[in-house]
Formats: sequence, C-alpha cells, structure tokens
Amino acid sequence: MYGTALRKSALFVAMGIGLASMAPGIVHAQNVNGAIAGRANAGDRITVTNTETGLSRSVAAGADGSYRLSQLPVGSYSLQVSRDGQPLGEPVEVGVSLGNATTINLGSDGVVSLSAVQVIGSRVISPVDVTSTESATNITAEEIERLPVERDVASVALLAPGVAGGSAGFGGISFGGSSVAENAFYINGLNVTDFYNRVGFSQAPFDFYQEFQVKTGGYSVEYGRTTGGVVNAIAKSGSNDFHYGAKLVLEPRDWQSSARDSYLDGDRYLTRSKDSSDLATLNAWASGPIMKDRLFFFAMYEARDVKPESTSNAGTSFTRGDSDNGFWATTLDWQLTDNNLLSLMAFSNDNRVDNTTYAYDFDAGARGDKLSEAYSESGGDNWALTWTSHFTDTLSMKLMHGRNERNSVAASPNDGDCNYVTAGAGVVDPGVPLGCTNNATIYDRNDQREQTRADFEWALGDHLLRFGLDRETNTSDLSQDYAGPGGIQYNVYSTTPGAQISGAGIVPPGYFAYVRARRYSIFGEFESRNEAFYLEDNWSVTDNVVLNLGIRNETFDNRDAEGRTYIEMDDMWAPRAGFAWDMKGDGTTKLFGNVGRYFLPVANVINIKQGGALLDERTYYGFDGWDIQERDGVQYAVPILGTQFGFDNSQGDGTVGDLRAEVDADMDPVYQDELILGFQQQINSTWSWGVRGTYRKLHNAIDDINLTATHCGRIASRWVMANPGEDVTVWGDTDCDGVDDGYLTVDTSKMGYWTESDNYAFVNGEWEYVDSTPTGQRGWVKPRRTYKALEFQVDRAWDGKWAFNAAYTLSWNEGNAEGPVNTDTNFGDTGRTENFDDPFVNYRGDGPLANDHRHQIKLRGSYAFNDNWSVGATLDARSGGPITAFGVGNPYNWKSYHSYFICVENCTPPEGAQEGDTWSTADRVFEHSPRGGEGNMPWIIDVGMSLGYERAFSFGTFEARLSVYNLFNRQEPVWVYQDLEPGVGDRDEYFGKERFLQSPRYGQLTLAWRY
Repeated sequence: MYGTALRKSALFVAMGIGLASMAPGIVHAQNVNGAIAGRANAGDRITVTNTETGLSRSVAAGADGSYRLSQLPVGSYSLQVSRDGQPLGEPVEVGVSLGNATTINLGSDGVVSLSAVQVIGSRVISPVDVTSTESATNITAEEIERLPVERDVASVALLAPGVAGGSAGFGGISFGGSSVAENAFYINGLNVTDFYNRVGFSQAPFDFYQEFQVKTGGYSVEYGRTTGGVVNAIAKSGSNDFHYGAKLVLEPRDWQSSARDSYLDGDRYLTRSKDSSDLATLNAWASGPIMKDRLFFFAMYEARDVKPESTSNAGTSFTRGDSDNGFWATTLDWQLTDNNLLSLMAFSNDNRVDNTTYAYDFDAGARGDKLSEAYSESGGDNWALTWTSHFTDTLSMKLMHGRNERNSVAASPNDGDCNYVTAGAGVVDPGVPLGCTNNATIYDRNDQREQTRADFEWALGDHLLRFGLDRETNTSDLSQDYAGPGGIQYNVYSTTPGAQISGAGIVPPGYFAYVRARRYSIFGEFESRNEAFYLEDNWSVTDNVVLNLGIRNETFDNRDAEGRTYIEMDDMWAPRAGFAWDMKGDGTTKLFGNVGRYFLPVANVINIKQGGALLDERTYYGFDGWDIQERDGVQYAVPILGTQFGFDNSQGDGTVGDLRAEVDADMDPVYQDELILGFQQQINSTWSWGVRGTYRKLHNAIDDINLTATHCGRIASRWVMANPGEDVTVWGDTDCDGVDDGYLTVDTSKMGYWTESDNYAFVNGEWEYVDSTPTGQRGWVKPRRTYKALEFQVDRAWDGKWAFNAAYTLSWNEGNAEGPVNTDTNFGDTGRTENFDDPFVNYRGDGPLANDHRHQIKLRGSYAFNDNWSVGATLDARSGGPITAFGVGNPYNWKSYHSYFICVENCTPPEGAQEGDTWSTADRVFEHSPRGGEGNMPWIIDVGMSLGYERAFSFGTFEARLSVYNLFNRQEPVWVYQDLEPGVGDRDEYFGKERFLQSPRYGQLTLAWRY
C-alpha cells in the first residue's frame, strides 16, 4: 500500500528503517533491543505501550528535562505524555528499531517537535540521529522483501558500504579492508561466529530474521573479538494477534545459466558448464499469544530439497548431491511484569548432503558407472535464554546464557580402501577419473560455544552509564585422517627437471611432474576461553553535543589437548571514544567521529595444530605416469611413484611437542586502531546525504614462524607461534651448551632465521646434495596493514511508493599482511599462513592487499506502481583485486614458500654437466616481483532485478516475487592463479589465468501467503 495519510497526532517516529542506513544509532546492551529518548518538561511522565504485545513502560523526565526508556523490544509503540496525572494531547505512534535510539523531543504542551522529522507514508522518520557515533546500516525483513537480495545473512551484509565478498575458495566477507576471518555475527545476542577458523557463522532459516544491523566501524565497547565488522540480527517474535503463513521458494535448474569452462590454448582446464543445482524450500510459520499481554510465541519449520550437481575440474567425473533436511526455529517471550521479560530463542540448522560420484564423458555428456559415495554433515542446535529487568526508571539489566553448535563431518564408504588423488594444471590427463573416492578426509569435528553475559544501563542525569561482562568457552572436539590405505593423499604437480621444490629438494632429471604423498592425522578436544568486561559513559555535554567514552578489557586463553593453557593474553585494554554534534540544534545536521581499539582472538584451529598430536608427513617422488586400475568394474587412475627426492615432517611428527619451545611466552595480541570522521545532513522531507572518512591500522600478527637461529647460533628447525618482527620468548638453550634449559628472547626483527646456500655436485649422472654454506642470520619484517576510505551516501526513504540508496566508496588497502588468511594464495587455514614462515616470504612485500578494491559502487531501490505491483533492483560493482606474480626464492636464501622474487638466471643446475661439476643455489639471480605488480582483475558488476505482486483477500494476503540475480550473466574472474614460479626455475603456464568466477545468472520464484 502507498499514499496513506496520517494525522499528526499519530506520527510514527522511527530509526533503522529506510534512511536509517544513513543514520546509525546509539548502541544498547547486547544490541537486541532499542530505546526511546529525548527531552520533555521536567517531571512529565512518558509512557510507552507496545501496540502488539501490550508491554508498557513509564519514566519521568529528569530535572534537566531528559528522559530515556531503554532495552525496549523492537516494534511499534504508543507514546503518551502525562503531567500531574493527566494526559497531554493524543498518543504518538513511535517505532523502535534494532540497536537504535528513537529521539522524541516534546514541547511544553506535550506535542512532538516536527522540526527534524519527515512524514514517509504511514510513518515519520528521523533521518539524522544526532546521538550516534558509530557506523551501521539497519535493514529490515520488510525492506529485503522488496529487493532482489539472496536469502542469506552475507548477502544482506553486502548491502552496506565498504563490505565486499571474499574472492578466494574459502569465501567469507570483508569489512573495511579486513580479511574474511575477522568478523563477528550475532542472533538475539548469541555469538554464532565460527571460532574454529573464524571464516563462517551459524545461520538460522532466513525467514526467522526480523531485522539486521551491519556495523562497519566505530561500534561500542560491548563488542569485541573482531577487527572487521559485526552483523547483528534479531529473530521474529509473537504478539497479541494470531498470524500464520507459508512461503515457497523455487530455484529451478532450468532457470540457471551455464557457467563458463576455462581454456588455455584451446584445452579445457576447468570444467564448470555442467555444474548446477535445484533448490526448493517450503516454510510454514505461526505466531501469537499463549497468554494475552504476557506470553507469546513464534514458530516455524522449513523443509528443504537441494540437489547440486558438479563435475571434476578435468570433466572426467560427475557428482550428484542430495539434501532434504528440515530446519526449525522458535522464540518465546514471557512478560512476567512490565518490568521483567524472559525470552528464549532457539533454532536448528542440522544439514546432511549425500554425494554420489560417477564416471563422466564430458564430450558426450554421458554419465558412466558409479565411482564412489560420500556424505557431509554441518550445523547444529542453538539457543539463547535472556532475562531483562528494569529495577527503577534509571537502572536496567539484561542477562543472557546460550549455546552455539557447529558440526562438521565428511566421510565415505570407500574411506578404508581408496586414497584421494588430485592433479594440478599442466599434468597429463589419464582420461579416467582420479582415484576411487571423492572424499579427501575422514573428518569429524564438533564445535560448541557456551556464552554467558550480563549488561547494565544506569542513567545519572546527563550521563548514561553502560557496563557489563561476558564469557565464552569454545570447545572443538576433532578427529581427522586422510582416506585410504596408510591415510595418504596423492597430489600430482607439473614441474621441470632441476626445479627446487620447497621442503623437498631438487626435482631429479627427466621429471616434468612430481607426486607429493601426504599423510595427515590429528585428534583431541581443544578449548579456548574468552572473557571481557566493559564500561561506557554516554555523556550529554550540552543539548547539542554527546560524548561516548568507553573502555573494554579482554582476556584470551587457548588450551592444548591436555587442557593446559599455552597461549594466554590478558589485560588488553580497548579504549573507544566518540562525539556527535547537532550543528544546527534542530536534528538535521550532524558532525560525528570516533576513535577506538579492537582486539582479535586466536582461532581454535591453532589449538588443534599447535597444541595437538599433529602428524604431517610429506614425501616427494618423481611422477612415472598413471596406473589405470579397476574397482567394481570402473577404471580410475593413481600415480606411479618414481624416484623419491624429499621428505618433510617439520609441521608435525605425531607428538605434542614442548609447547614452551613452540609458543612465544610473551605473545602480544593482534589489534587494530580505527579513526572515523563523518557528516550527515537532511536535505528535505525525504532525502538525506552523508560522507564519512575511515582510517584503520592493524598492529601485530600471530602466525607460525620457522625459528632456526638464536643467540647461540644455528638450532634445529622449530615452528613457533609468535609475533613476527617482535621479541619472541621461547624455551631454549640459554648458555649455549646445546641443552634447552630456560627461556630466551630473540629479536625477530633482526635475527632468528639462519640463511644458507646449498651446494651440489654432479655424481654418477645426477646432481647430489653435498652441504650447505651458512651466509648469516635474518629477521622478519613487521606486519603492516592500513585501510583508508572515503564513503559517500545518498538516501531516499521508503514512503510506500519508492526508495533509493546510493553509496560510493573510494579506498586504499595496503601493506604486507592481509590478516589471518591469505586470499591471494587461496590459503584459508586461519593463523597459519605462509606470510611469515621465514623472513623472505614477506620481504619487500608491501603493496595493495588482496581486499583492495579501490572503487565500490552500490545502488538499491524499489518502486511501487500501485497497490499490487512493484519492482526492485540492486547494483554491486567493485574494481578487481590486485594480481601478484609470486615466486618461491630470493637473493639471500632459497628456502621460501611464496616470495616477491622471481629467479631469472642460473635458476637450476646447468645441463650437460660433467662428472665432478659443482653448482650452488648462491649462483641464482633474482628480480623483485612487487605485490600487485601484474595489474588488477576485472571489475565485478552484479545487477539484480525483481518483480513483485501482492494482493489482499479476506482470508489473507498473497505475495509473489520473481527475482533474477546477475541479470547480465557476467562471469568475470574474482580470483586468478598468481604463482608465476611454483618451483625455482619453473614457470607456470596458468599464471594469471582464471580460477574462480562470478556465479552465473539464475532465477528465483517466491510465493507467500500470510494471515
């Protein structure tokens, strides 16, 4: 409906809808509620009543005329002013949105001041929140229904400025230049962030969500454990009226465009054109009172039927999946009294996918015999119980306890008999599938978070004090092995004779491919505990100026498989301060800013790989071709192992080492400082605009470094979790007698890694290693990451007829460390990147980082033709990320993973050598290959369109919406191969070629009925 007029006595003043994307609001305890605040005559009593549940709250204006009703459930309220027990004027309809304060200033006669509000259809919206100091975007389920937005939380977050989708194979979203492993996600105050690897999060069924708040910066001290962004969501709840409905969502396979295959010199190297999926979900829900005005429920069940299909990269096998699990979710809200509320939120997202793999003839498009079966499981049960009490007009409390569960299981009936086999680009195609299983790992992990927190608000005159504490115990129970006899995985890579393979040695003569046979195993229960307390003062210095002053104290405690603390960081003080200035005093123009510090915890994956009995053996062989075998009448290929030329188990030998020697005893945390300055202005009754500048600087990194030298000289190689480029304190040899006897400190900015050159001799027709020549010590560069951005927004609020939002972000994301994961090398093992394995991985590696998207343009809008028909559209366009030509060596020491040097001369032992000839790695000549030196990937442009129909009947309302995503079917690469030199002296013909593409165009039909 549109064009509905309202009487001024029933104005609806709301933050968080429409223009709220331009006007972030004050943060409240746990951010699962909102507030109403403002000024009135001293002594006047302001009473608000929820129009849907009957909840009533009342407060008297203070001596200075200020009043505040805090921790109100999101919804619509009727506000009445009384003086001397008598009501003044008519009630005013007020909206409360997630995490925001709705400002209602009342005149001496109790009438709402209209100088800074705007009538938008059936509501009045306050476009500029002059009390807010944070950067946030509020988006409701109602707004999402009008737009072509995919049905997941990440797609909602991508509507906010400065947020970009991850481009590597492990996905995720990036906020303000941070990596995808630095964010936090909440549902009704429950932290549902993946604490194992920090890339994902638990999601409820999408129709369970009522409203989202996407925080991109400047958030309150109640939030921590993130150096990226925060996505805060609340679930739907019941009211005094019964409602029910159903929604059917269809994404037929026939409505999906084919993905592009990738070719090199006419040969297909990545097969995608047969990949597709068929999806159908049916959601049924109901809500209403169990006891009128007191006890309410919302419940839903979502049945799913998902059938994905995909081919192997070579197109020689075809996998069909099937998933038909149902998801459920519920909320219960019990208003015991007007001042005491007990709420329960719970959902289950348990999911299982069964996959069957067949032989496949790509050219004929024919499926052959079954090769293998596998299944995966994910999700779990989640719940949060919250108690809210208002002790007095000025003091309130919120207590919450909950559990977040995430399962991850991968297995196959063939696990005992079949090893997993892969082949890289450039390896000869055997013409049959690789291996007899598509399950790489027998994997079973259960992650459980137990969370408890308490939050308080206390209004004292011009000061609103907020304080609280929270505690999380995060437990990962893991069992992991590779499939097949011996638990070995075979990976075949192309190479050239004489190339030097990191961790292995020189490829023997005559070999143009090699095999890495890797055995990997780990098990155990691992725990981390995170605790914090905070204090914040929101001080109204004058009627026009608000200061937000806060401090947060963090503690991180990571434990090994024996339950012993091995990484502990405490007394991490995170100060944050902000201001908001109502420049004209009428609520239409605001200057605001904030500065703050944010800490990032260590992911549980580090506990497992550093504090567990990890076995990681890598044996290297020359590749002697494919052995074609047969199982159950189906042929498959396994590699024939040739000459062994390397072995490495330095990453884990199956025992829990002396962690005093493997973990910095005085480790500093990873933290980020942030500065934001912004301006907002209301243009007229419907339009507003704003500009914001952001500066972020990341300090420190926690990563594994290969320590090979101390003050005593060269030591046995040990992998240490530490701060690269800082003082590292480990258990070692303090008196140089060859025995570890105490703690010693190494300044890793100057020393810690022994450099050397390797010497070879040509003996019996082959190059053989002779010895190494020490060349000195080197230290690590310190990690650096800065993000600088200018963000512009224009917003037109929804008035029942149309709405529009446009945002442009100009940013620079630069340094030598992306964060806990590496997008440019497609490495998603959080906290164990190659960035600091030795001093040369990042040496001279400054430049544009993987999440550097210099330009970002976002548009979204909706338009109602009449009461029945409407359209919606979105545009997300960003410039492509940088491309780097990575090498694996450097002028000082060949033992490196990725590096910013390329060997150009004397890279491999000379051909035509004679018996007794010698050669050294010191003879190599390198050139610097700068980060981002190969230009950028193309722009990523994604346009979505939707057409909606709605009609009301006596028995309910029917809705239909047809949405098309990636309307123009752009399939540009979002990630390309960036290894120019996979081995010293080698060149990868696939360098710069596409690997991951935009998803192709697809359609979605939504049919809904509600009553």
